[in-house]
Amino acid sequence: MALIILAHPDLTQSVANKTIIEVLKKSNIDMEIRNLHELYPDFKINISAEQQALLQHQTIVFQYPFYWYGMPALLKHWFDEVFQHQFAYGSKGDRLKGKNFLPSFTVGSSEKSYTALGFQHFRVHEFCKNLEQTAYHTQMNYIDPLYFHGTSSAAGYGEEEIKTRAKEHAQKLIDKILSLKNLCTK
Repeated sequence: MALIILAHPDLTQSVANKTIIEVLKKSNIDMEIRNLHELYPDFKINISAEQQALLQHQTIVFQYPFYWYGMPALLKHWFDEVFQHQFAYGSKGDRLKGKNFLPSFTVGSSEKSYTALGFQHFRVHEFCKNLEQTAYHTQMNYIDPLYFHGTSSAAGYGEEEIKTRAKEHAQKLIDKILSLKNLCTK
């Protein structure tokens, strides 16, 4: 079973992330979706509930929009609170060992802007080292992120184009979750 940690500050106004979640909900994936902004609008995270959710699932998907080269504030706060010493790491902190850590996010700007010569100067994967290190530090299996570019209407992308690409992304995410599930059952 997969756990989707959804961290979009305003999912009702989203096109890409909302579409991804809608497709996931319609799929046959056995999953739990935890919408952090619905659960914790005040940023007061129920650490015990979040840790219990993590323990019940093999694959953990972090679904969010890529904001200022990283994750939204509530998701960062969630990591700070939930991945505690002696739970996620430390001499007795191996509770997440062997679980799959799968970042899945949307990027507003074009792929061309995330190149050495582009406006952002770096490729997206270069901004993901903190995620990779978090997975390694907690003994989780880091899965390369799934993401796609061009999700911002402010950057000139149309709603139908964004929805189509979000549906394609959701299918890739479903396929990845299923392949990880099959690896675990072999």
